[in-house]
Amino acid sequence: MNLLLNLFKKNKDESKQKKATKSSPSKKKHDDKIATRKGELGEYKIEIQLDQLPNNYKHLSDLLVRNPKAKSGYSQIDHIIITPYSIFVIETKNYQGTIYGGIDRKIWLVNGKFKMMNPFLQNYAHIQASKNFIDKKYHDLFISIVSFTKRCTFKLDELDYRKIASNELLVYDVELTDYINRKVSVLTLQHKEPLLKEDDISTIYMAIAKANITDPLIRERHVQVLKEREVSLMDAATRGEQQGKCCVCGKPVSAKVKEFCLKNKKFNGIIYCFEHQKIRLEKG
Repeated sequence: MNLLLNLFKKNKDESKQKKATKSSPSKKKHDDKIATRKGELGEYKIEIQLDQLPNNYKHLSDLLVRNPKAKSGYSQIDHIIITPYSIFVIETKNYQGTIYGGIDRKIWLVNGKFKMMNPFLQNYAHIQASKNFIDKKYHDLFISIVSFTKRCTFKLDELDYRKIASNELLVYDVELTDYINRKVSVLTLQHKEPLLKEDDISTIYMAIAKANITDPLIRERHVQVLKEREVSLMDAATRGEQQGKCCVCGKPVSAKVKEFCLKNKKFNGIIYCFEHQKIRLEKG
């Protein structure tokens, strides 16, 4: 009797294990679909915002352009807005939670534990790639914007990203149009005449539009290389933390300093050398 019960229990356990194994890929596909859907909704909200901009502005979205300096050979740009006073390059992020970051940080954190690349470093690469296709006289007109959803809150080392005077702006998707209009208003006051005439705007628009790559195979390969690179960079950052190195300068720190940083809530689980600890604490 016990033999039969044990056999029944074993078969039942094996059945559960097989069921769990079979459901795992399905769950992953389901999660991927949800992530894709959220991304699509986020971009839709951005498009609604950008459609409210003046008619004389030119707007390009979902661009893939050649970039010899990038590992994949390409840069993917979410949005470019060309106005009479500036060229806005916009990087959109669809995260949820508290975003910890700063100018000196290569790695930013979501909710204090999930890592992401500094989005302004990403957007800097996008701007540099865009400059390859337009005249040098336009190169000083670029402004970087990183947009997050309202499901996020910002905990930054410095507040300059939220000040309209900055040329690197961190905004919520619902305030994107407002920030662009305010920035253009400031530039309008600073300059007597528009920096870009209608012909200039059209020239820049056509040059970047022509550079856009639509081949689906190239785009798919770019995304794959990007994912591999991100994993590699995150692994490197994790190794740096494990080895006890400052996240800013890469200087090795003692076990005591490392322990102090990890226990101090103000550092959000990030390791700093003694010098950068002082800077971080002074900034609050």
